[in-house]
Amino acid sequence: MKILLAGFQHETNTFAPSRAHYENFVRGEGFPPMVRGADVLALRDVNVPAGGFIVAAEADGHSLVPVIWAGASPSAHVTRDAYERIAGEILDAARAGDFDAVYLDLHGAMVVEHVDDGEGELLANLRAILGPAVPIVVSLDLHANVTRRMLANADGMVAYRTYPHIDMARTGRQAAALLNAFVAAGGAFHRASRRLPFLIPINGMCTLLEPARSAYRQLEALENGEILSLSFAPGFPAADFPECGPVVWGYGRSPDAAAAAVDVLYQSFVGAEAEWAVPFLTPDEAIAEAIRLSGAASRPVVIADTQDNPGAGGDSNTTGMLRALVRHGAANAALGLLCDPAAAAAAHAAGVGATIHLALGGQSGTPGDEPFEARFEVEHLSDGRCTLEGPMMTGAKVDLGPTACLRIDGVHVVVSSHKAQMLDRNLYRVGGIEPERMKILVNKSSVHFRADFAPIAAAILVAKAPGPMQADPGDLPWRRLAPGIRVRPGGPAFG
Repeated sequence: MKILLAGFQHETNTFAPSRAHYENFVRGEGFPPMVRGADVLALRDVNVPAGGFIVAAEADGHSLVPVIWAGASPSAHVTRDAYERIAGEILDAARAGDFDAVYLDLHGAMVVEHVDDGEGELLANLRAILGPAVPIVVSLDLHANVTRRMLANADGMVAYRTYPHIDMARTGRQAAALLNAFVAAGGAFHRASRRLPFLIPINGMCTLLEPARSAYRQLEALENGEILSLSFAPGFPAADFPECGPVVWGYGRSPDAAAAAVDVLYQSFVGAEAEWAVPFLTPDEAIAEAIRLSGAASRPVVIADTQDNPGAGGDSNTTGMLRALVRHGAANAALGLLCDPAAAAAAHAAGVGATIHLALGGQSGTPGDEPFEARFEVEHLSDGRCTLEGPMMTGAKVDLGPTACLRIDGVHVVVSSHKAQMLDRNLYRVGGIEPERMKILVNKSSVHFRADFAPIAAAILVAKAPGPMQADPGDLPWRRLAPGIRVRPGGPAFG
């Protein structure tokens, strides 16, 4: 087959402080930078879904028509300008025709300034151009908020099964296999789907822990000759629109088989509702516990600064955990990444060894967060460029802009000019920090950091410092959820 290939990834936190502009997609911000045409094919070497699809499709003898691939760090709404420019390139390529199928590498939780369901809008417009005969297959993030419009306009959708997302390329390969199966079956797929009646905190979705680990094992066990594919997206619980929330769906050779498998999963996940809830520590509790544990540990204690996770819409600039580290006299501790372009520029202007007075970070606008004013020693400077080597985003090149390591007492802060989630140890090393040698690491991340940091961690703690990404979805000021959905596991129903 000749297959049109494109990617457009964004996870939208409608409560976040900053929007995603076109330039954010150009830079990538932790994703690969925007690429077009034949340059898209270089993603075959990167752990992203498009990379896996490219490798599998080429191995099957298909030819690819690459259009564009663009991703940006999670934030508030994608601007209308960015959406129409990027989606417009995909739709223009579809109008040009001369292909047999379409593969899209999407996230599934994109909200745009003018439309709630960015992916559903793109798929509906594609279907209107292509008609019913051209198959469309899609890979989705585990955090997709899967909508009726998405399901109706794609012939097949498959989601990640790991969080941290170490199976992104594998999911692209699964999408390629699903496309082959769809064509071989003459399009005789039968789809079933069900929406769970409660929101799940993102920390509770980690597939290294229960109940998510068992949920995906059960899902895989149900796939057989009659069931071609099953997916479960627990959702991204910070998008204020009616179809936010967890969905399970699948494709079978008969409608009864598909419906039965989806119903088994639905009943199992709903039956375990209480297990999806998550306990959290305050900043002081987390730092005090980390100091206690690290005293006898030979490896670092890692703390997730989950409410400033730039992978969920934070801007990576809150100071609550930094204040707690300094307040408790933490030694041999590091925090990263704290995004403050002005502070990074001041450090570069002063030079290594200089002591500078800064009002660092604290620009989130979140109640309880404010700049941390103090004198810092400039320990290390770099251009912020590195290649990720951990299990997530393996091979991706990241540009953090001018980057510095600043020290106050026993605390080292890696300060970047562009935001990126702390999901790879090289993001500390670019700031001159060897993470394995630290006693305490505070990572601005929720779960993804576990892929590369769990192997070196003596313990992992999760803290709720003031920040724009509420770790408990029940704490968010919802206005537009579907009436009746519970805002946390076992929590009150919206509306």
